[in-house]
Formats: sequence, structure tokens, C-alpha cells
Amino acid sequence: MANVGVIGAGSWGTALALLLNKNGHDVTVWSISEEEVNMLSTEREHKSKLPGVRIPDGMAFTTDIETAVIGKDFLVLAVPSKFTRGTARRMTDLISEGQIIVDVAKGIEEDTLMTLSQQIEQEIPQADVAVLSGPSHAEEVGRGLPTTVVIGAKTEKTAVYLQEMFMNEVFRVYTSPDMLGMELGGSLKNVIALAAGIADGMGYGDNTKAALITRGIAEIARLGVKMGGAIESFTGLTGIGDLIVTCASVHSRNRRAGYLMGQGKSMEEAMEEVQMVVEGVYSAKAAEKLGKKYGVDLPIINKVNEVLFAGKDPGEAVNELMLRDSRAEHHALPWGE
Repeated sequence: MANVGVIGAGSWGTALALLLNKNGHDVTVWSISEEEVNMLSTEREHKSKLPGVRIPDGMAFTTDIETAVIGKDFLVLAVPSKFTRGTARRMTDLISEGQIIVDVAKGIEEDTLMTLSQQIEQEIPQADVAVLSGPSHAEEVGRGLPTTVVIGAKTEKTAVYLQEMFMNEVFRVYTSPDMLGMELGGSLKNVIALAAGIADGMGYGDNTKAALITRGIAEIARLGVKMGGAIESFTGLTGIGDLIVTCASVHSRNRRAGYLMGQGKSMEEAMEEVQMVVEGVYSAKAAEKLGKKYGVDLPIINKVNEVLFAGKDPGEAVNELMLRDSRAEHHALPWGE
């Protein structure tokens, strides 16, 4: 049994805390919100994020970050991506040498273009930072529905240790050394999911959704490989797998926000109605900047940015994508004589 601290009591942090508790670990969950901690401690249910999912009496909740961090065998960092650096900075002096931190959020910092694990390593250089990613909506993990994810780490020892901590009969865990590829896939898919949601909101069909998913993963993989990620990460669970679930699921906040924009709402109105952090909005500008930095063409991501931040009409953006210059699907495939 491990002694685990979960930093962040949103839907994903709570779902993973439930999973780890079920696996027999001693779990303490931290939230910055005293109201949230009181609600979770007394009602034993996250009314807004995981309604209907019972929280066992053995799980502890606290607003004291020292209680959740000091002496823990490993930590799960589950705050939204825009709070990752600030939370890591708050934890810096509490982390012991080699203490494992598993980041489970997805995003890229707009100013620095750093992944979340890179931000954590910069703020807490003594930590052993790992990532967990894959097609895994909190609403389903919290209910114990079969799910498969990947743990990425710098060493196989850390990855295998975490695999054993998380894995059970409904939560299958693979390992990977490609943290960069995993994080890029998990971050950039949120931008494509906004596009998929916009298309749904405009009344487009399955053909459109399939095109966005397929051409979207092509964009993500082009950029990711150019940056040093492995193609296997983009063709597996942390790439196409995560993209499919985020573009298609009713649980996807990114798809939901896009859907509302496709129906005519502004980005701000859509985010307010979703009432959860829409990670794709925060990653979109960073993705566009990465494309320019590495000289990679990202037509879908660029159009999403225009819709989000330049007021472009979604229908016009779709027309411009459809009327781009004709080309071969795969330039590396040779023609026969």
C-alpha cells in the first residue's frame, strides 16, 4: 500500500483518488477551496463534477497542502493546466529529493511553449516527474468503467512502479518513455476537439467528424515528430485514442464548448456555459506558435485560432479548409511507374 497525495479535487483528481483508494492506497486529496473540501468531507460526493459517485469514508480531504504532500510515496498533480506552474511553485519546498509527481492534466504554456512536465521540472528540479495520459474521461473512471491509459516516465523503474499503483481490473495501464509525445498528443487533441464540436454545432455529420479526427491527428503527429516525439505515441492511446474520445464524447468539455460556438455563441459565452476549464482554448495559441516555430503546417489548428480569437465565422473557416490547394494524402508514398 502506498501513501498518496492528490493535488486537485476536480473531476479528474477525484476520479483518480477513488481509483487509488479502491486499489488499497491511503489517499489524501488537496483542494484550494475550503467550500469544496467541506462538501467532499461531509457529503462524500462531488455534487457538481461526479454526481452519483460515492466517496468512501477512508479518503481524506484538506486545504493544507503540506498535509497532502509531505511524506507521500507519490503525488498526483490534477489541477487545470493554467494552474500547473503556480501550484508546482507552491509545492517546491515541500518536495523531497526523488519524490514522484504524476501530472495528469494536459496543456502547453502559451508564453514558454513548455509542456506541463517541463514546467513542473523547472519549478521542482528535485522531483521525479511522470505523466498519465490516454482516452480517460473522469466521469467514466469514477464509475469504474473499463479504461486504458499510458504512464510516461524518465525511467522504466518509475513507470513500472506507477503502473502497479494505478492498474486494476477496470483500469489498464501501459508504460512509455516518450513523455514529450504523450503530452503533445494530449494537449493538441483538445484544439482539434474544439473544431469537432464546432462542426457538430453547425449540424455537420459523421463524414466531417471523421475528416477532422483523421486530418487532426496528421497535424498533431507532424508537429510532434518534428519536436522529437515518437510516431508511436500519436498512433496509440495518447494520440489517436485520446483524440477520438475527446472529439466524440458527451463528456468532453472541449467538444461541448466547440458545439456551443458552432451554434453561434462566443468563446467566452461557451466557456461560461460549460462551467469547467476548457483546456483547448488555452492550448490553441501555444499550438499555433509551435507550428510557426518548427515550420509545420497546421491548417485545422490555425482555423480554430481564427475562430477563437479573431472572430472568424466558423462556416467560413470550414470553407477555407475545404478549398485549400489539392494535394496527396501521404507525400511519402511513391507512385508506381
